[in-house]
Amino acid sequence: MKIPRWLKIIVLVYALIGILFYSFQQKILFQPVVVAQDSSYSFNQPFEEVWIPFDGSAKTNMIHFTVPDSLRKGLVLYFHGNRGNVRRYRRFVERFTKNGYAVWMPDYPGFGKSTGDLTEEAMYEQALQVYKRARQFYEPKDIIIYGKSMGSGVAVQLASVRDCKKLILETPYNSMRSLVGIYLWMYPLKPMLKYQFVSNEYMKKVTAPVTIFHGTDDGVIPYSNASKLKKTLKPGDEFISIENGTHRNLNSFELMQRKLDSLLRQ
Repeated sequence: MKIPRWLKIIVLVYALIGILFYSFQQKILFQPVVVAQDSSYSFNQPFEEVWIPFDGSAKTNMIHFTVPDSLRKGLVLYFHGNRGNVRRYRRFVERFTKNGYAVWMPDYPGFGKSTGDLTEEAMYEQALQVYKRARQFYEPKDIIIYGKSMGSGVAVQLASVRDCKKLILETPYNSMRSLVGIYLWMYPLKPMLKYQFVSNEYMKKVTAPVTIFHGTDDGVIPYSNASKLKKTLKPGDEFISIENGTHRNLNSFELMQRKLDSLLRQ
């Protein structure tokens, strides 16, 4: 039986797209900006630059945004999104520091000045090392774990294995497979994806209070995908929907500002 030419073309295109995604998924999912290690950062508020040895020759670069000891209430471990480096996310720090929370913001391997292989396991281990360092100075009741976008998967996994005061997520996803599946539903994504980030599974193990912020007009991580996390939440946890909020502007909404201030004042 002769196979129609149009069917051959469809199969070829299907295979080509699948191969390209599998080969280049790291570049698709992550857009880091590298910074020379001998360069100096400049931010408009007090900070310290810290290095954490990690996995042999690799090391994590982290910025400590500080507050005066007399005003310090605790610490926010901030796991940022998939683009740029700490420079891109520093504009969100003031919301925490004005409420008395120091902020530790690490760059993932290959982001900013951090080195090492960018794997899911490496990101989890990096977060754990940051937490262990934080525990030298803070009790779990004083540590808030915060995850934004891609960083939400790292934050949920860390909160599932370590105690903290609160877990706060901004524009999270249910799992990487369910998110990518919105666009590549026709592929066997479980074996194809090198990054699973099963937040929906890890969330079931989180004992700390959870607050989630998500915009109804998010065009990067659809609201429908994040909403799947609702069924993993405990009594008392919150899923806060921000009407007309997109992936990048939630911090400009009064609802998020007011609620985040309230959480930080507790």
